[in-house]
Amino acid sequence: MLKAKFALALLIVSIILLVSCSGSSSSGAAATAVQDYWQAMVARDLNQVIALSCTAWEAQARTEFNSFSAVTLKLEDVACAVKSQASGEAQVTCNGAIIANYGAEDLTIDIANRTYLVVNESGEWRMCGYQQ
Repeated sequence: MLKAKFALALLIVSIILLVSCSGSSSSGAAATAVQDYWQAMVARDLNQVIALSCTAWEAQARTEFNSFSAVTLKLEDVACAVKSQASGEAQVTCNGAIIANYGAEDLTIDIANRTYLVVNESGEWRMCGYQQ
């Protein structure tokens, strides 16, 4: 009898852990989508930038990618987190900056000034724009 109760308690704890982990990984994935988007931008990987963008954002992602074509980019201290999430959409905020080097001059672009919009398309979280 004691073994059965222990096994039942272990099963309940396992289910609770699985459910709590799946919820946090879902929201974590939304934040990771924004961070990965900026990493792909800095790495000059247009295919990855597009893959990380929602369908509605693809044209703007290309424009954004092309706007950085004449500079060398690097990320500095970037970390993103979900601000809110509901019905396959999330708002993500980030800390950190993009450093754009124009040869002799660095321009710091603070990415914390925006709230990023992320949507779940076909089971994948994708960057879909931002608000100032």
